[in-house]
Order: sequence, then C-alpha cells, then structure tokens
Amino acid sequence: MITFSESDTEADTTAPDDTTEATVDDADVELDGSGEVINIYVWNEEFANRMKDHLPGYEAKNPDAALDGGTYNGVEVAFNQTDNKDNKYQDNLDAALLAQADADANDKIDIFLVEADYAKKYVEQSDYVLDVNKDLGITDDELSKQYDYTKQIMTDADGNLRGVSWQACSAGLIYNRKIAEEVLGSQEPDDVQAAVADWDKFFETADKVKEAGYYMTGTVNTTMRVYSNNSSKNFVVDGKVSVPDDIKKWVDDSKKLIDAKESTSEDLWSGDTVTKGFMKDPGNVFCYFGPAWYFNFCLSQADPASIAADGGWGFVVGPQSYYWGGTWICCAAGSDNTEQVAQIMRDMTTNDDVMKEILMTDSDCVNNKDVLADMAGSDDGNVALLGGQNPWALLSEGAENVDASNLTKYDQGTVESFQSSMKAYFDGESDYDKAVAEWTKSVIEKYPELSE
Repeated sequence: MITFSESDTEADTTAPDDTTEATVDDADVELDGSGEVINIYVWNEEFANRMKDHLPGYEAKNPDAALDGGTYNGVEVAFNQTDNKDNKYQDNLDAALLAQADADANDKIDIFLVEADYAKKYVEQSDYVLDVNKDLGITDDELSKQYDYTKQIMTDADGNLRGVSWQACSAGLIYNRKIAEEVLGSQEPDDVQAAVADWDKFFETADKVKEAGYYMTGTVNTTMRVYSNNSSKNFVVDGKVSVPDDIKKWVDDSKKLIDAKESTSEDLWSGDTVTKGFMKDPGNVFCYFGPAWYFNFCLSQADPASIAADGGWGFVVGPQSYYWGGTWICCAAGSDNTEQVAQIMRDMTTNDDVMKEILMTDSDCVNNKDVLADMAGSDDGNVALLGGQNPWALLSEGAENVDASNLTKYDQGTVESFQSSMKAYFDGESDYDKAVAEWTKSVIEKYPELSE
C-alpha cells in the first residue's frame, strides 16, 4: 500500500485557493513514446469501452470484449483489471506503483484510473503521478472547457494538476413518471421539481407517495451524497474524526423515512427494494438520486418491460444540487509512453467530437461546457429513457456549482463505513451514540494517524 505522512494529511484537506490557473504556457515538454506496451489499470470495462468506441487511432482486438485490449496508433494496449470490491483495485494498483521503478519496460503502468472517493490519495503522490501540465504538456487553454471542480479534485496542494476526466458528474433526482402522474397529477419535470424543491417538500411528497403504496426512495443510502456534498465540513478535519451537523441531519431524516416505511436501510446496490424499483412491474420506488451515469449503468435495463425501455423516468434537480463520482485518467511516473498518454488524455477529455459521441452514445454527462450547451439546445440531446427529456442544461448548471474544496483522501473509508454503522441504528439494533462510537473506532483503526 502507498502510505501517507501527517504532512500529506494536512496538505490535502483543503484545495488550494487557485486550482485552475495556467501552469504551462505551451506544450514544449519532452515526451517519451518509446514503449512497446501501453498498460492501463482499471476496475471495470467503462474506460476500455470508451476507448474502443470513441478514441481516434485505437483498434480493439475484440469488439465484444473491450478488456482484451488492442492497439493505439500501432502500439499495443493492455488492460489490467481488478474489481473495486474490498479495496482490491487500489491494493493492486498500489503494489504496482511501488514496484514501477524496477518493473520491466513492458510491464510499467502508463495510465491508471481513480474515482472521486479516493482521488486525493493519489493526487498528493508526486513520486507516482505525473503533472498533466508540466510533465505531459497539456495546457490550461486546452482544458478551458472543462468544469473547474473536475480539475479542483485532481489538483495537489502546490497547484499541480494530476489527472483529467471526460465526465462531469453533477447529479439530481430521477423519478418514476408513472408514479408522479398518479400521486402528483403530473409527470412534467417542472411540477415534480416543485414537489421536491427542498427537504420539507420532499417529505411532504414522501407521505403522499407512501399513501399511494410506493416507497419514496429504495434506500436512504441513495441520499447520503446529497447531504455530504453540501456539508460545510468533512468527517475528517485537522486530523480529527467527527460527524458533521449536515451528516447528522441525513441520519435524522433517514431514520424518519425508514420509521415511516417510506424508504429502507438496504445496501445501495444490492437491496431487493432498490433493484425492484428499476423495473416496470413492480415499479415500486418513486425516485433515485444519481448523475447521468445512473441512466445507463443502473436504469437502462435490457428487459424490454423495464421502466427505462418505456421511457418512464424523468430528471429534476431535487432538494439540493450535488455531484456523485467521476473517473479520472492519470499518468504514472515512470511511463515510457507519455507521448501516447498525453494524446489519449487530449482526445478523451478535450476533443469536442469525441465528447459529443460519448454523450449521444453513452448518455454520459461530458466534461465539456460547449458540448453540453450545444446538446442542451438540440433534439440530439434528448434521452429516450427519460421520456425524451433533455437533461443537459440542468446537469451543466449543476456542474458549474459543484464545490469539491473539502474533499480528502479519507472520504471513501469514512463515508462507506458510516453508512454501514448507521444501518444498525436505522434497524433498531443499536442506538445512535453507540453506532457513532463503533464507527469512530473503525475509522481510527483504518487510519491510525487520526484521532477523536
């Protein structure tokens, strides 16, 4: 595992004041294109599919198996995939990064991907991650169409950019149109937004939804990131672990929903109520909270009887704007393919044509303000599973408003364990104080440098 010192902990708690100022005026950087294999570390097929479907110069070996790799402008591409469960992806990546200096040339990592939940763990590691501007020659002018928060997350304490993303993961409330029509008398986005415009209205609507025989949400865990993204504090501040007031409000509101049987405490991805809510029969859940990747990864069921296949979902902002997730492309220090990596980064995150293809083909909210503006005003941007609704103006506005300044490298470990600890409280198997005490103990065991 890559380890962190106390100084690293302090450095990445707050983002630098200026994260998007130019650090390179031109691309006059010496790059290396001598490698015979471009090795890419991933946890799933998403990036491999994006390359296969959209990257100029890339030819996949097998169009039906993206992880089989291919060639990029004649250079072999190999994917090293380890799933995210139980931290296995990070463990595998960390071991490879630590061995990078002594690895055979064809085994060296060139690209690796990170998620928002643990991005800061790698952003502050200059010995392992190259600077996008200074080392790869990608200028701030080239990145000017990208949303500031996507750069903020990948900027270290000294203002160096360590990764780029093709995604802008602002998020909202995705609702079941059929249930909205039945309960609210309308399925139109403006009317639904009025019914969930703040948390008081959300709970009023939840009561009506319950009376009609449906769950408001499949699980309370779907709303956690709305509260945490809007919290003025994080779980870890100055090396101390505590529960912020905004997260305590999530606990109280969640307990209220569960006690009223308007939601459940089921796991985010595996709960029976959660997954049944995706289907048309029974479609028993009024809404989910999610970004654009939720459309295809979660709601776009292959079953022709699904709600998505019938265009049965709608999209609104909901009680509060927030973001959820995102994938960033990083170049590993020691790569002998920096020339190719730099061009992959350019094409996958700054090429307007590629960005438009990704949005239209994959319903992904791309990290390009101009493309989103164009698609928001075009029927080409209408999404079939949303009943033909065009969500891109709302998602673009949300991305402009995201503030990721209090992100830390502890987010994944603290948030996931907090949700797990609160389940016992929600289910009446523990009181709140005991659940928090057990959570605090588990966090400090995981991160010994922290304290209460």
